[in-house]
Amino acid sequence: MTDLRDNRRGILAMAIAMAAFNLSDALTKLATQQLPLGETIFMRGLFASLAVAAVVAADGSWRRARDLATPTVALRLVGEIGATLFYLMALVHVALPNVSAVFQATPLAMTAAAALFLGEKVGPRRWVAIAVGFVGVMIIVRPGVAGFEPNSIWVLVSVGFVVARDVSTARLGTRLPTSLVTLATAVTVTLLGLALQPFEGMVSTVPVWVMPNVAQTVLLMATSVALLTGYVCLIKATQMAETSAIAPYRYTLLVWAFLWGIVLFGDTPDGPTLIGAAIVVATGLYTFHRERLKRVSRGARDEPRA
Repeated sequence: MTDLRDNRRGILAMAIAMAAFNLSDALTKLATQQLPLGETIFMRGLFASLAVAAVVAADGSWRRARDLATPTVALRLVGEIGATLFYLMALVHVALPNVSAVFQATPLAMTAAAALFLGEKVGPRRWVAIAVGFVGVMIIVRPGVAGFEPNSIWVLVSVGFVVARDVSTARLGTRLPTSLVTLATAVTVTLLGLALQPFEGMVSTVPVWVMPNVAQTVLLMATSVALLTGYVCLIKATQMAETSAIAPYRYTLLVWAFLWGIVLFGDTPDGPTLIGAAIVVATGLYTFHRERLKRVSRGARDEPRA
């Protein structure tokens, strides 16, 4: 059983992970104001790939590279490509707080996907919470009304790809080293950036690749460091603490999104965004609570009786 001290450490690691992820988003958005999206993805991925490659070389997991050639790994990589592409396409054009708020629907989408594809039982209360949560998303996106930003839809497409990625990861299990899968993911996303070069005029505000100057290179390196820090802290959090203890702290990401949005881009969230975000967070927390009760109930039934 996880003790209180481990839970506290896990909560701290989760909070740091969310801050790092959102810092990476904010720095990426800054970079795409000066560089094309594909070039930003390529350079950020290149730095990340080199760092992870060093880990793979050190732990020897490269010897199992052939084991990556499975349909499940391929599906995971497709999910990662789609999630990255559509999330960053939205990030280029939409305010950071709005993008982050819509993306918080991911746990709700994962609960629905677990029921549909992994055979997990989801009761009527959680289905209602999922439905209400997506109403909150629609309040943020506001389709068909004044203030609607069409590029917000890309965040929802990204959520769908995240679900595909995470469902395939669940089926992958623990038979492959995490560092090796991470390297394959980093390299694939890096190649995605290269493949976007002919289409920069469609997805970017800066249509032509340029040689990054020193300041831009440092910015891209900082983005990679923040992203890798987020992944490391997230893994540590899930290893150290109970899921029910750390899951609610995923939503601290929204605090950072609102802060960076205001400080770096002057994007103050409006009333509908705040209301929608509150609904998404509330339904997400309720879903976590119901899942925790379900695990406790299952554990009580499985205990041996004297």
